[in-house]
Amino acid sequence: MKLLLIILVFSASAELLSFKTVNNSELQTTNDSVLLDLTKEILTAIKEKDYKKLTEYIHPEDGIRFSPYGFIDTANDVTATPSTFRLNAYINKKRIWGYFDGSGDTIKMTSKEYFKRFVYDADFLNAEKTSLNQCLGGGNSQNNILVIYDGLPFTESYFSGFDEKFGGMDWRALRLVFKEYEGKYYLVAIVHDEWTI
Repeated sequence: MKLLLIILVFSASAELLSFKTVNNSELQTTNDSVLLDLTKEILTAIKEKDYKKLTEYIHPEDGIRFSPYGFIDTANDVTATPSTFRLNAYINKKRIWGYFDGSGDTIKMTSKEYFKRFVYDADFLNAEKTSLNQCLGGGNSQNNILVIYDGLPFTESYFSGFDEKFGGMDWRALRLVFKEYEGKYYLVAIVHDEWTI
């Protein structure tokens, strides 16, 4: 009887130990899957213009940053908390979101106008390619995402171009940057990128 009890205890302990052992590559694969699934959910909300739903993905403490181009301008990019984003998403008040490449003119738009031009200006939900922590699109402007968001994971939804006559100069990319908070990933930045002069 004692021998049987010892065997059962040892067997249960061994199962418990093997259950707790997690391979790093398995953990990374799980995180990758979570981020790619989150990207689909977020892009679906954006495509459907469901800003109320999008608010749920914004980081509760850090909020969110919007960058119209690959160079993230921490002095001029618009930032918002979840509540201020939701408040401004449905009103027609224009605000300055940054500066147009080339002309340097101010990007003065409502939230809906900005989203149409600098967030979902291509069907990113059905992108040609999607990457994790890798920039597929690139032009002659500096891309500083790895500096500004050092160590944070991001996805990129990418189109290499739409019209052959432009030879790829009409490429588009949308990068979603994530940060963990209380065991869950939240959105901290939406970075749009395209060919710049």
